[in-house]
Amino acid sequence: MAKETPLFMPEITYREALRHAMAEEIERDPNVVLLGEEVAEYDGAYKVTEGLWKRFGDKRVVDTPISEAAFIGMGVGASMLGIRPVMELMFWSFSSVAWDQIVNNAGFVRYMSGGLINCPIVIRGPANGGTNVGATHSHTPENWLANVPGIKVVCPATPYDAKGLLKAAIRDNDPVMFMENTLLYGDKGEVPDEEYVIPLGVADLKREGTDVSIIAHGRAVLTALKAAELLEAEHDIHAEVLDLRSIRPLDEEAILRTVRKTHRAVLVEENKPFCGVDAQIASIIQEKCFDDLDAPVLRLSAIDAPAIYSPELERRQLPRPTDIVEKVLSICK
Repeated sequence: MAKETPLFMPEITYREALRHAMAEEIERDPNVVLLGEEVAEYDGAYKVTEGLWKRFGDKRVVDTPISEAAFIGMGVGASMLGIRPVMELMFWSFSSVAWDQIVNNAGFVRYMSGGLINCPIVIRGPANGGTNVGATHSHTPENWLANVPGIKVVCPATPYDAKGLLKAAIRDNDPVMFMENTLLYGDKGEVPDEEYVIPLGVADLKREGTDVSIIAHGRAVLTALKAAELLEAEHDIHAEVLDLRSIRPLDEEAILRTVRKTHRAVLVEENKPFCGVDAQIASIIQEKCFDDLDAPVLRLSAIDAPAIYSPELERRQLPRPTDIVEKVLSICK
């Protein structure tokens, strides 16, 4: 998707981009509040909310007990009364203890109330493996949540997207699950100083190509871009890289457009393969542009096992650029 390039684009980190988005939305809307474990005085477990408590005070940036069921439930209730809570989970792995609050309450309240009650809540935090914290702290639950009608799921890969998508999520009247990656927090990228919002449900073409479409979300987008560089330099294969950005709503037209252009697709995610996001995308491609394909749709996911604690083995569990190259070569002969 083409973007207008601002005159000045300073480089900031992914975590700074998130912080800027929250600060701007707090200033813009008196109903926006930040809540979560250690978000205030401690500046956040990952320093995403650093300085916001000192800047905006106790009523806008609030520390909660370490009880996801309690504070997510509180946030859901507050959102039904007009507050726009931005809730930080220390790990998305801990969302399972608040599943009833997220799914049965936040996800279904608008439908169950006949459209009379909205739930404008954002739940954000890291959802990734690759940091050697074991299976119980390394879930990538975007596919779980995207299965629920009424819930929106966003997975930004860059600082630019992180800021623009978070601002859109905070303004949305439905619950948005905003999934970050601890391995991206220190990554730098160009982010405009001026106001901008990226609509949910709009994919972004990160790299143009003609030979194969690599479709990814989250950190897998950066892995795909590295693979595309290797493919061009070493094999003269020009890969197109499409960043989904939103899992739900999903930009089906962008997916179909790139596949119809290149006639080949490799789907990459750091999720587990069984019932993964890419299984849905493969089904869409097969149903809607089967005749455009010159080769089978291939998937590359994390190895189908709980996250491995060993750093060396966990690195092999997640998709690597060379793994993507191998997949592409198998259909680009």
